[in-house]
Order: sequence, then C-alpha cells, then structure tokens
Amino acid sequence: MLKSIFSFCRFLLFWIVFAIITRAVFELYFHEKFTGSTPYQILQTFWYGSRMDASAAGYIALIPLLVFGVNWFTKYHIKPIWLRGYVYFMLFLICFITILNFNIFREWGTKVNFRVFANVYTSPSEAMASTGSSPIGISLSIGAVLFIVGIVLSHFIIDYNFRKPKVPSIAKPFIFLLLFGINFVIVRSGVQLVPISQSSVYFSDKPILNQGALNTEWNLLQNTFESVKTQSNPYLFMPAARANALVDSMYSVEKDTTISILNTTRPNIVIIQLESFTADVIESLGGEKGDAPNFEDFIKNGVLFDSIYAASDRTDKGIVAILSAFPSQASRTMVIDNSKQERLPAVSDVLAEKRYHTSYFYGGESDFMNFKAYLLSHRISDIIDKGNFAASEMNSKWGAHDDIVLKRNIKYLNQQQEPFFSYIQTLSNHEPFEVPVKAHFPGEDLPNKFRSTAYYTDASLKEYFDEAKKQPWYKNTLFILVADHGHRLPLNNAEPYNPTKYHIPLLFFGDAIKPEYRGKKISKLGNQTDMITTLLAQLELPHKEFKWSKNLLNPYTKDFAFFDWDNGMGFILPNQAVSYDNAGERVSFIKNPKAPKAKTDETLLLGKAFLQEVFTEYMKF
Repeated sequence: MLKSIFSFCRFLLFWIVFAIITRAVFELYFHEKFTGSTPYQILQTFWYGSRMDASAAGYIALIPLLVFGVNWFTKYHIKPIWLRGYVYFMLFLICFITILNFNIFREWGTKVNFRVFANVYTSPSEAMASTGSSPIGISLSIGAVLFIVGIVLSHFIIDYNFRKPKVPSIAKPFIFLLLFGINFVIVRSGVQLVPISQSSVYFSDKPILNQGALNTEWNLLQNTFESVKTQSNPYLFMPAARANALVDSMYSVEKDTTISILNTTRPNIVIIQLESFTADVIESLGGEKGDAPNFEDFIKNGVLFDSIYAASDRTDKGIVAILSAFPSQASRTMVIDNSKQERLPAVSDVLAEKRYHTSYFYGGESDFMNFKAYLLSHRISDIIDKGNFAASEMNSKWGAHDDIVLKRNIKYLNQQQEPFFSYIQTLSNHEPFEVPVKAHFPGEDLPNKFRSTAYYTDASLKEYFDEAKKQPWYKNTLFILVADHGHRLPLNNAEPYNPTKYHIPLLFFGDAIKPEYRGKKISKLGNQTDMITTLLAQLELPHKEFKWSKNLLNPYTKDFAFFDWDNGMGFILPNQAVSYDNAGERVSFIKNPKAPKAKTDETLLLGKAFLQEVFTEYMKF
C-alpha cells in the first residue's frame, strides 16, 4: 500500500516539476515584460502557482488512476508500457500548448484559451495566417528541448516499473478510494468549500506577475469547461435591478437632438473597417507621425471622433460592435452563435428597409468566425470575398491585399443604383504584416513591419478615394472609416488592460458632409457601438433598438467608454479609467491613481454594471 502511495506521489511530483520548468521558460521568453519586478516577486509566481501546478498534476493523474483501478478490479490486463506512452503524449501536448502560448500571449496579453481552438476549428487557414509573424524556428526549438528534458526527467522521477501491490481483496477498494480521495483533494487544492480558481494564484497588482503564476494547461482546461458548460452569467457583481438602473442612467439624455453634419438624409454609405488600425498610427490621435500620412488629409475633409474606443481586441467582436452596436461579452463571442446573432439588430437591416442595396467586400474568407452567416442574417445582399478574386490576386496569406479589394469595390459601386450601403473589411494590417510592394519602413522587426502594413493600407485608401472622386456617386456618399480593434504594435507597450490598446479612429468623411463641418473634431468619449446611433440620427431614422449606442453628435449624451478582453473589462470616464481582471477579482489598471477615491469607485462600479448587463442581455438572445 505504501509503495502504491509513494509511486503515485512520484507521478504527481514529476508533473509539478515540469510545470515549474515551463513557467520558467515562459518568464524567460517574456523577460522584458517582467522588467521592474524584483527577484522576490518572480519567485512568488512559482510559490503562488504551485497550488495550481499540483491541481493540474491531479487532473493528469486521473486517467492512470482509472487504468490502475481497471487492472486491479477486473480480469483485463493493461500492460505497463501504456503509462510510458501516456506520459510521452501528455508531454508532447503540454510542450505544444507552451509554444502556442508564446504567440497567443504576445498578441492577446492573455494565456492560451478555448477561443484559440474555436478559431482553428472554424477558420483553420486564417488561424495559420495569424501565426505568420511568430518566430516559428525558436518556438519549435524550445518545444523540442522541453520535450526531451521531460522524457529524460520522467525516467528519474516516475516509477515506470510499478507493480500492483499484493493485498487482500477486501483492502483493494479502500486503497483505491484513498488514492482517488487524495487526488480529488489535490485537484480541488484542498478541502475548503470553494475549489481552486484563477483568483487563487493572483497575488500582485502587476498583471504580468499574475499571468506568470497561472498554470497554462490548468487555465486552458478551466476556460474550455466554462465555455462549453450550460451558460450562466459569470459577471454578477450586484443585484440585477441595481445594474440595470446604472446602465440606464448612462444612456439617459436630457434632450434627444443632434448636430446635423450631412447635406442629405439619404447618402450612399460606405463603411471601411480598418484591420488593427490603432490610434498609435494616427498622428491626429496622438500617434506616430508618418505611419498613415494620408489619413491626416482625410481628417481635413471629414469629422473626426478622437476619443473612441474599440469594444474589444478581436475582429469577431469588432464587426458586431460596428454593425449591430452590441458590446463585447468578454468571455464569449456572439457572432459564432447563429441562434443569438440572428436576433441582433443591424444597421444593414435598417438601410435595406429603406431600399439601400447592401454589399460586403473582403479579400479573405467570409466564413471566418461565422461572418458570412452573420452578414446574410442581416440582409447583406452581395458578398464579395476570396472566392470572387482570381488566383493571381491572392497575394497575401489571408487572401487579396487591400488595394485589390478597394479597386474591385469601385468597379462594383459604379454598377449599383443609389442609394447603396457597402461594408469593406481590410486585411493587410494583420499578422504576418506583409505587403506586396517594397516595405516603407525597413527591417524585419515586428513594429516596423506593422508600420509598413499600416502605411500600405493608408496608401491604398488614398488611391481608392482618388478614384472614387471621379465617380458620379461620390458627391452623395458618406464614408465611415473605423478600426475593428486596436493593437499592441507599433509601440509595443499596450497590455490588454491598458485603455490605450483600444483607442481607435472613427472618421466620417466625404462630400456628403457639409463644408462647414469638414475638418472638425468631436471629443465626446465613446465606443464603436456609438457609430450606428450617430449615423441613424443623421439620416433621421429611428434607432431605439440599438440600446447600447449613443449619439456622439448629441451634446447631451454622456461621455463614457467600455472595453473588455477575455476575462476582464475597462471603463473610461472623463479624467479616470479603471480596468478590472475578473479572474483575479482585482483592479489591474487605474489611469489617475491620485484622483479622488469616489471617482475611481464610481468608474469601477459603472464598468461592472455595464459588463453584467451586457452578458445578461447576451444570454436572453
């Protein structure tokens, strides 16, 4: 019996030791993110993470325990060699997740989760294209070394020669239950009422230290379970009535009015969704000079909303925020669930009712993340995507680059009756950040590659507008340029909890705008979701069904913005912004630490109420 317990402990010990090794590799790989952390704080990530490492080891031990029970209590005999195969397989799986996590964490700022595999399942080619900027050679080398180290180490720690103990039959159930009970306690990380959770390993106000403490495999398993189980609202911060009242107060206005900036109420409308066009590449938004120089000229002929924040950090959430004015739900993505997305309102539905001809242009695969089903559900008549371009035009890993798609859009619109609505989704400014021309910014470093793709998209837009101005429909067309989300590049200093990562451009542009408003800037704090109500108010069309959208051209609407990531959210008010990590149940960012505590508390309270109500409504669809 003691030998059985000792062998079991050796098995658990191996996986705990290997988890320590993978954590050390993670922290060495992202050592620049740990700059400013003391050696003691780094050591704390191993101490606080040890409980989760043990819990992960307990999960891995479940199958060997069950096989042990089958061997002991039945006539079936499973040869010991199976354990070696199982350990090698699990080592391979963990090494794969470890190197996959390098790219995910670099781009998303969170560890690998269920959404990654959902993306691979729904759009494998696009998922592969997203890895194009990853240092594949280095990652594979690290994975191979980890795998070899794991195999060698396992031969020193794991008892591969374990033999079943010879004990009286009556004692077998008790021994097995004892082992199973010990493992159950290890998986729960104790006998306390509430089992271990992500927040159990959070110990610091520095989010990177908490991410370091998280066991990557345990976090993935828990996230997957939460994603597939029966839906319940994980963001219940306060009584429902209280959350509802707070959200209602955000959207209440003293007067429903608008500043009319258009010279027509029935313009053609072209929305250009700009891939990853963070404010950091727009000089007028405080970004770098020269990354998107033509955008500055566009601003002179349009109305720039300079305080706009993306709903979240991915395109699947951005497109729903732009077209349906529905906020991101943090740990969910609504566009992939047809039973829910079909019930959303959309601006294309409203315009189709007013006899607008509707279309969608994208150089990639419109099936990506269920986009095609979403678009068809909301009365987009013509979908022009990868399948509509010649093989010679497929000049990027994603499909056709932006200049090709934009030129095709001009030809298409020349054949349409007015009024029309066209939605263009760009793709060039996406990983792997490649352009079909000589890169404007030299070098192979990611920040410069990102600058070059942004510059290329900007140049493609200039060509597009130069050609559009020659067309008879141009004078009656409103162009709306809006990013799908922000990005950590090119400055590489925006973590997922930092509001600067979500700051994006929103520009109303074109001859449909009254001359006296061209070059104006509107500084009302808002979101992508606010674009629709702002637009519909200009068209003198009802917009009550877009309850999560406010009119940015109504002086009486309140200034605020909301964003979220996989399991956290941020809320912005004038003079204060607060981010909250739901996994760790703690504040991860405060813009103005010296602001009055009441202001900080108010910001956090409104953010929690907002996320709670968004998820509540998401569940009702």
